[in-house]
Amino acid sequence: MFTGIIQSRGTVSSVENEGDRLFAISTRMSMSDVLIGASIACSGVCLTVIKKIKGGFMVQASMETLETTTACKWRVGTKLNLERALRLGDEIGGHLVLGHVDGVARVISKIDDNESVRYAFEFPQEFSRFLAPKGSITIDGVSLTINSASEVRAEVNVIPHTQRETTLGCLIAGDSVNFEVDMMARYIDRIISDGARKQ
Repeated sequence: MFTGIIQSRGTVSSVENEGDRLFAISTRMSMSDVLIGASIACSGVCLTVIKKIKGGFMVQASMETLETTTACKWRVGTKLNLERALRLGDEIGGHLVLGHVDGVARVISKIDDNESVRYAFEFPQEFSRFLAPKGSITIDGVSLTINSASEVRAEVNVIPHTQRETTLGCLIAGDSVNFEVDMMARYIDRIISDGARKQ
């Protein structure tokens, strides 16, 4: 479980294809108390630390992960947003995030909005029902508030701090991003759908 508040950025330092794909990720984030088997959200993707290396860690991505996230495009030099798993007593500054990426969205526009930047994203049709104004969405691991939503499009504002401290400030139109819809919206939708089927 995560909160969508990024703690550090990392850089892919090596990629190995051995059945599943192995990524070495360098970071300034302290790894001193990170255990082998711990979960770290890498641009929204919950991955397991399989080895600690000097200045970073290694993770393994299955074919399922590669097929449903942007991890298939990670190369040496790719920048990632990193967040360690939530611990009991930690502040929930964003919203509850599972790290189970729903799919890939596309940046369709980037517009300056005073000091912030307003991004518009296009989502797969089947997720349109989860996009609600003032609702939460996770983009590349970052907890954001939806400003407006219509059909498969949603807009968010990214403040200067988030632009500096995450990879979102580097996004341009046409880029692909990982997204995870709000967990509460998902369960409410399931409850409503189950109720409708029983009637």
